[in-house]
Amino acid sequence: MIIKNARVLNDSFVFEKKDLFIRNDRFVSDKECDSSKLIDAKSLTALPGLVDIHFHGAAGHDFMEGTCDAIKAIASYEALRGITSITPATMTMSEDAIIKASEAAASFVPSNTESSLEGIYMEGPFVSEKKLGAQNSDYVKTCDASFFERVLKSSDGLIKNVVVAPETDGALEFIEKFSSKVRVSLGHTACDYDTACRAFTAGAKGLTHTFNAMNPLHHRAPGPIAAASDSDCVLLELISDGVHIHESMIRALFKLASGRVILISDSMAATGLDDGESSLGGQTVYVKGNMATLKDGTLAGSVTNLFDCMKYAVKSGIALETAVKSASYNPALALGLEHTLGSIKEGLRADLLLVDDSLNLRGVILRGNTLFFN
Repeated sequence: MIIKNARVLNDSFVFEKKDLFIRNDRFVSDKECDSSKLIDAKSLTALPGLVDIHFHGAAGHDFMEGTCDAIKAIASYEALRGITSITPATMTMSEDAIIKASEAAASFVPSNTESSLEGIYMEGPFVSEKKLGAQNSDYVKTCDASFFERVLKSSDGLIKNVVVAPETDGALEFIEKFSSKVRVSLGHTACDYDTACRAFTAGAKGLTHTFNAMNPLHHRAPGPIAAASDSDCVLLELISDGVHIHESMIRALFKLASGRVILISDSMAATGLDDGESSLGGQTVYVKGNMATLKDGTLAGSVTNLFDCMKYAVKSGIALETAVKSASYNPALALGLEHTLGSIKEGLRADLLLVDDSLNLRGVILRGNTLFFN
């Protein structure tokens, strides 16, 4: 496939006019491309496929249903919205439920119309009861190595990230033990600055949905956000859906952690559906517009997909190049897959979006296959 006349966001995340060449499922040089199939992308911009490393569901399905049918429905929805790679998230539920979801993920093989599943984001049960958010308190546990090893085995090694509240019993020892095997993120935590710093020194590399379910920035008690900002190896997640974070704080975080923000959707099953009742991790959720809450009014994930979160970041004043990198390359980097996906470069997987000047999605190339183009 040859894509001509596009304005391309290249692997340096700088725009340039160039033609793109695809052979099988990879970007290649013009000499390696023997295809006569041509897409004229005049007046369009080519962006790398987006990578959502933290979300729970979409299109009426939750990852914790633990079935391939649920994953297929979710992966189909995501692909059509330009999210070409996914790592769905578990919830704080029973070990059996988490293992069921992990086993389903391990058996999932995407079709040509479904996003690739690159891992599992394990959110819970090692969280703080003081910062539950929409997690279920009935299943909260302190860090348990044997529990985690059983889940990791059931996933066939697909667990790529585990969330930990570092102030809880045994958390720092857990981080030291497992941070060489999986990425550890601090989240759903009431920890202070010093505890967060110790956790990052022990090997934690991420901050889960920054600002949400953690102590805020304060000039005398800076908390985990400042600790993450001070730790150059840490990537900070952000839900830029227009509900979880005020646009001024979106701008603030991109300044505070320049180059280290990962945009996530944290989307739930109701994403893509009309208003009404839905569920998240077995709990009833009420959706109205772009807001989803538990019965007590607690925010319960988002109903916005990652492509629209990226657009909202741009609307909030973040440069398009920066917003796209935070939704493609940075999440790929967090997964250790930056040499496979997340940018437009020869040799990398051919996941590509075509957008117009208003950031309307006009086409998706998924692993070298044209999902749609209009």
